[in-house]
Amino acid sequence: MTSSGLHEFNGAFQLYNHPSDSNPLKASIMDHVAHNSHLSSDDSKMPSIETALILMRHGESMWNEKNLFTGSVDVPLTRRGVEEAVEAGKRISNIPIDVVYTSALIRAQMTAVLALTQHRCKKVPIIMHNRNKQAETWSQIYSDEAKKHSFPIIRAWQLNERMYGGLQGLNKQEIAERYGKEQVREWRRSYDIPPPEGESLQMCSERAVGYFKEHIEPQLQSGKHVMVAAHANSLRTIITYLEKLTSRELIGLELSTGVPLLYIYKEGMYMKRGSPIGPGEASVYALTRNLALYRQKLDEMSS
Repeated sequence: MTSSGLHEFNGAFQLYNHPSDSNPLKASIMDHVAHNSHLSSDDSKMPSIETALILMRHGESMWNEKNLFTGSVDVPLTRRGVEEAVEAGKRISNIPIDVVYTSALIRAQMTAVLALTQHRCKKVPIIMHNRNKQAETWSQIYSDEAKKHSFPIIRAWQLNERMYGGLQGLNKQEIAERYGKEQVREWRRSYDIPPPEGESLQMCSERAVGYFKEHIEPQLQSGKHVMVAAHANSLRTIITYLEKLTSRELIGLELSTGVPLLYIYKEGMYMKRGSPIGPGEASVYALTRNLALYRQKLDEMSS
């Protein structure tokens, strides 16, 4: 056993819980992550008592940088957004993932792919082309081994950002000057009032949460670990569903770009397991100090 809280098992280093980890909630999470992070694809299909759900807003987009309303416009990431996605991937690199969902927009897809390249299982992110028969046929994988070592990425327009209609592409400061800050705030933060030719938060919620219930939740119930890379508003509505928040609480939610959130699904309930550690710590999604040390030790061994 090493001083950093690791022990060797079947040739691989596994997490070891220090007695000092007095928080039983954190200890159970660490056990869960350590146990599942080395599962094969076949193992991960077995029914699981607990399954992981990772939610991640895309990294900074080129219109985020310019302070423009983006909505459903398909804008890519900035250099900073790319860096955020890579860093997010490091923070979730020990969390088991079986299937990935993204919106139909490139900034969410870029974030998912870049984050997954950092995962310790070294699987290949593969975007599924299943929206028409020819694309599905042409992109079919004929090797079971290749399938086993891939992350399937499923795109869904229902996870897209809220459609801001006539505000899309406009500078937020200019809109505030033209319509008044209160009117803009009402469009952005009210639950059921849409901007001109756009969606209200309620409309966004109906499609995003509806898709989550119909397609993503059954995956969790079947024992699959799921990652969702999407947008501020579509994710806020999903979080509202997971945590049983009110529409007023939904309006107050804020999500930073490129920051993953972890939930554990168990017996029909979603338990939030925290956010990434501070920038002064090891670059890993560490729910305990031991998990950060574990990642550091592996990196030292491979260097």
